[in-house]
Amino acid sequence: MIRRPAPSLTDAKLLVVKIGSALIVDPAAAAPRAAWLDGMAADIAQLRARSVGVIVVSSGAIALARRQLGLMQPRLRLEEKQAAASVGQIRLAQAWSEALSAHGLVAAQLLLTMDDTEDRRRYLNARATLRTLLELGAIPVINENDSVATGEIRFGDNDRLAGRVAEMVEADQLVLLSDIDGLYTADPKRDPAARHLPIIDALTPEIEAMGGAPPPGFSSGGMRTKLVAARIATQAGCAMAVALGHTEHPLAALQDGARCTWFLPQPGGRSARKRWIAGSLAPLGRLHVDAGAASAIKRGSSLLPAGVVTIEGDFERGDAVEILAPDASSLARGLAGYSAQDARLIARHRTDEIEALLGWRGRDEIVHRDDLVLLTPDPAKAVPEAI
Repeated sequence: MIRRPAPSLTDAKLLVVKIGSALIVDPAAAAPRAAWLDGMAADIAQLRARSVGVIVVSSGAIALARRQLGLMQPRLRLEEKQAAASVGQIRLAQAWSEALSAHGLVAAQLLLTMDDTEDRRRYLNARATLRTLLELGAIPVINENDSVATGEIRFGDNDRLAGRVAEMVEADQLVLLSDIDGLYTADPKRDPAARHLPIIDALTPEIEAMGGAPPPGFSSGGMRTKLVAARIATQAGCAMAVALGHTEHPLAALQDGARCTWFLPQPGGRSARKRWIAGSLAPLGRLHVDAGAASAIKRGSSLLPAGVVTIEGDFERGDAVEILAPDASSLARGLAGYSAQDARLIARHRTDEIEALLGWRGRDEIVHRDDLVLLTPDPAKAVPEAI
């Protein structure tokens, strides 16, 4: 078996970085580590200078508010976490804004729950917002919305949230900055014979067993949740690294070859979501397109309103729809960018007419190319094309 080489941060085009509370918050002062944040912001600025898109998933909101609210016990009740998050999120956003603005960057705060990544409509909303922020040159800073999330819909840790964000935006690399430089065969603090594993080609049961139990204290993560994040990311075609964060410039150090563990993306991971759209979702509507739109879709373009001739069915934005060629054959499937009602209003019209027709400016596409899968002549044997 030929071992695949480890990825390099120099190859990243879209990077998600997850940062734990222990890196951001100084427990003695109950305040952000300003010097560390400045180094991290400098690293992000260097990546942006190379046109690398960067999204930060940042813990720290609850930790920043614990002392202020007198919540210093190791474990908090859900309502206490929600109260602390509502106070700490303000301080966390301010810390990131100040650190990034010092390097000419704009910070944008997003608060997500598990529902936002599971519900198709919220998923599309969140992804569109993130993509727009990246296009505008901003740095999205994401945290779980602990102030409103209930126990049943919480990620519970930002490792898993980071994995879902990487999957959502189709990032090519995810970096989890930690207090350890990667995965070991055993806990190196307890077992001197523990070996560092630089590359994980696949998440086998043996590898997952190395995750161990979550650490005590304020942290909710540990290696176990990092392996969960690795499964989410690598199955989506994203490489993931667990690297040491307690350095002045952790991303620069990783780029220069600092020791870490890389989890390699799984073959075919990029097409997994396309297969899901093609075969797992029952279409709730049909979009009949003209010859020009059909040709454009085959070339890898999105479906614009001008190319839609007629619309069948009752669907909402984010629902699966089938796209039919002029001869009524199945051409593609995708996730609708508009409800059936709105799609009927803008069909056969140019994108610059959308606002006048709907009274608000929506997306240019009825089905975006990232949410569209070309079909073989037999939809039951649908295969995702690389579009």
